[in-house]
Amino acid sequence: MDKIKTLEILNNLNKNTLMETLEIEFVDVGEDFVTAKMPVNSRVYQPYGILHGGATAALAETVGSCASALFVDTKTKIIKGIELSINHLKSKKDGVVLAIAKPIHKGRTTHLWEIRIMDEEENLISICKLTNIVLDKK
Repeated sequence: MDKIKTLEILNNLNKNTLMETLEIEFVDVGEDFVTAKMPVNSRVYQPYGILHGGATAALAETVGSCASALFVDTKTKIIKGIELSINHLKSKKDGVVLAIAKPIHKGRTTHLWEIRIMDEEENLISICKLTNIVLDKK
């Protein structure tokens, strides 16, 4: 796997999407993980001036779905998220959050990912589980 090329491809997919709006950027990839970051600022706040859980969910689903896509032939298969659960453990007001997706299960038709959302000091902000389905392209 060419890490630089893979990150370039993933980041180019963000153009004109929610990921671009939220300024999500893929920053690392390996054989069993994908990492993306998102700035925490007024664009992703909820009314109390802290990181919105929906923005966290978008980050988690983005990194987990892209991780699944790396393990299938995207010429013939498509990935769709079918379940996302999140526990928010700590609030975040500014800076950045990092999302790291690691596989729990990679089957032929379903993938299950654990996604840890952390701050710059590696404090756990949220813990997520994402289930993706792998479908044939029509």
